[in-house]
Amino acid sequence: MDWKYEKGRIYSVDENNELMAETTFVFKKSDVIDINRTYVHPELRGQGLAGKLMGLVAEYLRENSLKATASCPYANTWLKRNRESYSDIISEEL
Repeated sequence: MDWKYEKGRIYSVDENNELMAETTFVFKKSDVIDINRTYVHPELRGQGLAGKLMGLVAEYLRENSLKATASCPYANTWLKRNRESYSDIISEEL
């Protein structure tokens, strides 16, 4: 997939510009974001794409010295499940 990065958003669209996958986040503090949405197009669900997207978010956080909380249920569960591998990007608020 061709991933695009915008302020508060990582996403991918298909050749028809239809949204295929997306994670959005907002800044709670200057160094803490809240991941508030994770979306995968119904045709692509069940293929591990949401987990891959969260991995991209984790890389983005590391590169930008940020930490995350998550009001999105999927992102919250993913961060907790992967706490050991990503402890450096998980906020104490999670």
